[in-house]
Amino acid sequence: MTGRARRATAIGCACAALACAAMIPAAPHVSLAAQVPSPDFSGFWAPARGVPPVRALVDRLAPDTVLLNDAGAAEFPRGEFGGLKPRAAALDAALKWTSQDDMVLSKACEPPSIVYSMQGPFPLEIYQGTDLVVFKLEYFDLVRIIFTDGRPHPPPEAPHSKVGHSTGRWEGGTLVVDTTHLSASTITNNGLGHSDRVHVIERFMLDADGQTLLATQEFDDPDVLENRGARFMAWTRRPGQYVFPYECDPSFAVEFLER
Repeated sequence: MTGRARRATAIGCACAALACAAMIPAAPHVSLAAQVPSPDFSGFWAPARGVPPVRALVDRLAPDTVLLNDAGAAEFPRGEFGGLKPRAAALDAALKWTSQDDMVLSKACEPPSIVYSMQGPFPLEIYQGTDLVVFKLEYFDLVRIIFTDGRPHPPPEAPHSKVGHSTGRWEGGTLVVDTTHLSASTITNNGLGHSDRVHVIERFMLDADGQTLLATQEFDDPDVLENRGARFMAWTRRPGQYVFPYECDPSFAVEFLER
């Protein structure tokens, strides 16, 4: 084989190799953060009382945020809002509210939004997947779907509900949940409510023992509040247990008014 022929053959082989290489898809880039396994929140969680707020979560609250102390069965007395600063119209409505206002058949079984229901004295179940996390609350049988696949919130005109639209992302071992599209509902159980423009940010993490789920829920509502509010919540893992149907019967409202 002549030198010219060998060079032509070599060039041909090189071109063929380049063509084959071009057909092989490049390996996808995987960040180091994506390789770190997320903690597993799956299971049954019962409300844990007496757990003090955790600095790792509280320190991440936005400025001008007041931490409410009414999680669980505790309720504020009339006219007390835990440091929240309601705007004039919201304050006036709250001061005029009475418990009898909700003791009617049309409202007795109306569920609150997650702003109030997440801190209630009821258990929940968590089902954790790759692209979503599901929270099944016993309180009013509410079910939350938290999308962790990177999708955005829907446009503002999309339907609102008591669970809203939630997206989540992992920041190390903390699940950060951003919720919009909540319908107007309760903030505190003494007449103060939020509008459908409320914005909620929650952070969930496991304690060092892996058996306690800790969370903060932070909310702002420019139509209702002059500042921001937050609650600290905790739950204990209880393997082998399940939430029960809430089965609200509105007839209890009639019985309440007849007392």
